[in-house]
Amino acid sequence: MFKKLLILVGIVGVAAVVVKRVKETNDERALWHEATNAPDLR
Repeated sequence: MFKKLLILVGIVGVAAVVVKRVKETNDERALWHEATNAPDLR
């Protein structure tokens, strides 16, 4: 039982790290997009 719980905690931990990295990548991509595109002056 303890082994299964430990495996589950490990999987949840890895999933949290993956979600965090994807969010950071998307945030950085959005920042670069905003910084490198010309402003809309209409």
